Amino acid sequence: MESMDIDQSNRGASPRLVLKPVDPLESGEGLPYAPENWPNPGDTWHWKVGPRVSGKGHFKDRYLFPPKHLPGLDTETMPRNKVFRSRRSLERYIRHTFPGADVPKFFASFSWTIPCRDGIMPQKQVSLPVYSSDEDPMLDIGCDIAVCKAGNGKCRSLMPQSEAETLPTMPCDICCGEPKFCSDCCCILCCKFITLEHGGYSYIKCEALVSEGHICGHVAHVKCALRASMAGTIRGSIGLDAEYYCRRCDAKKDLVPHVSKFLGICQSVEYQGDVEEILNLGTCILRGSQRDNAKELLNCIESTVIKLKCGTSLEDLWNNDNRLAIWSGISANGEAKDNVTLESLQDVTPIGPIPFNHEAEMHKIEEEINEVLNALRKAQESEYQIAEGKLHAQKECLGDLYRQLEKEKSELSRRVSGADVNSLMTIVLKRLDQVRKEVTKLREMEEVAKGFGRTPRGVLEEYFHLSIED
Repeated sequence: MESMDIDQSNRGASPRLVLKPVDPLESGEGLPYAPENWPNPGDTWHWKVGPRVSGKGHFKDRYLFPPKHLPGLDTETMPRNKVFRSRRSLERYIRHTFPGADVPKFFASFSWTIPCRDGIMPQKQVSLPVYSSDEDPMLDIGCDIAVCKAGNGKCRSLMPQSEAETLPTMPCDICCGEPKFCSDCCCILCCKFITLEHGGYSYIKCEALVSEGHICGHVAHVKCALRASMAGTIRGSIGLDAEYYCRRCDAKKDLVPHVSKFLGICQSVEYQGDVEEILNLGTCILRGSQRDNAKELLNCIESTVIKLKCGTSLEDLWNNDNRLAIWSGISANGEAKDNVTLESLQDVTPIGPIPFNHEAEMHKIEEEINEVLNALRKAQESEYQIAEGKLHAQKECLGDLYRQLEKEKSELSRRVSGADVNSLMTIVLKRLDQVRKEVTKLREMEEVAKGFGRTPRGVLEEYFHLSIED
């Protein structure tokens, strides 16, 4: 039988509560650490603890998540993710929203203090803001939290922040309302964790101002954004040119400065395969751009990849190419440069002829062509399946109309005169008109024989329910 640990500081907490010790960052729902059936039967609250443990063996940081349907949770004073971080803020909310509630009885129904499992040392590495007795952390919606909502121990919010990262992020009520989504470390497109490996080159953070003193702050994998046509050079309504489009706030971010950091990052990478992967991602971002600085950076990256494939060592690569030093933000005397311009690149001594391996390039081109042909085959198969389903459905529709018409004509032939004959004649004529319209529709649908690309847009949208962009 588990030992009983009564929370004496909880203002008369029920002695029947069994306080089972938990691990850092652990979460759960209901008793003994969160209310149940309050304020309505079936309402369950969720709880979570942070990483810090006091000398008495209790968690210093505990968080309480209320049911989403409770009133007063969508105000400006409510913290991000709708979480209570202090007992005082929770008491203030209950007294304001439920004036008739018995607050002491409410807090006595569960334990605010949560014990830590034995053998776990107090956490001193992570620091949280210290609030005075007159402050309510709920009112500071931009404060840093030393616990990741998604349970990611390597979350960006748990890492030391640079002085440049001074503006807090603005939480949203869409993705941030999900129980396991953290805007600091979860990709807004795939919801999986980002990685800080190699300087965090593989993700993008939206730093657009969305309100006074707050930025969007949502992050996305570069590859996810490329696959979703939200990064790189995209024609059409979005109109991106080596840029990133944030799905959350609709802001655009220039990706040339992001890619320019890749060369500097690669100088600290030990394995050539990782270097090529980073540079290939930069190529995908810059390819097709019409901007001069993007084109110059793309040429620099492509020539670097070719030299690597031709056998140039990483050490020789970084030591002998002045253009790489400039793009990676390093001047000749080792000082960091703020901006890279075409004028600075024009002053660089030419690097000489680049060794060329035509067999490797032809193999790369062959692979690209095979990928294009496979994609075309899949697209054509998909179009065929759509056309097959719609055309056969139209055939069945016409078959039903023909059967109804035969039945009505047979009924008409058995009648000699009277009002019924006139009524049946009207029905038959309407049925014939309906058949003619459906036959005309079938003829228009048969235009897909030319291929979807040459079929009139109106036909695809009306009969095949395909939305065609300009």
